Amino acid sequence: MSQSEPLTESPPEKHSPLGALDRIRANPSGRLALKIGVGILGTVVVAVGIVLIPFPGPGWAIVILGLAILAVEFAWARRLLHFTKKHVQAWTHWVLRQSLPMRALIGLAGFIFISAVVWLSVKLTMGVDLAAVIWKFVTGG
Repeated sequence: MSQSEPLTESPPEKHSPLGALDRIRANPSGRLALKIGVGILGTVVVAVGIVLIPFPGPGWAIVILGLAILAVEFAWARRLLHFTKKHVQAWTHWVLRQSLPMRALIGLAGFIFISAVVWLSVKLTMGVDLAAVIWKFVTGG
């Protein structure tokens, strides 16, 4: 390019106002494929989360993630996700307004519940009584 040629900027590329999912939904077969794909993926993630709930870790978070995936395509999942979010936030705010001893009691109750679920899961699936194993360890028996 010589200096005598004027510099012209190319006009910015126009992007479709529709998002990628909207472009997929614009086609009837794309809409069906998206609904099936989101349904299968979301259901698998929810199922994995449900299996993981009794164990220490992110079981509930995985269930909520699966629900968020389903909410991309299903109105009932959006309503359920909104309901869940609203109630988790209300519970969190309620707990934070409590005194420190009450929060400690709530934490202790949660710990006892999770411990009982883990003990029962291990007892039923592997036949190992964790309470007896811990008692033998503590007493040296």
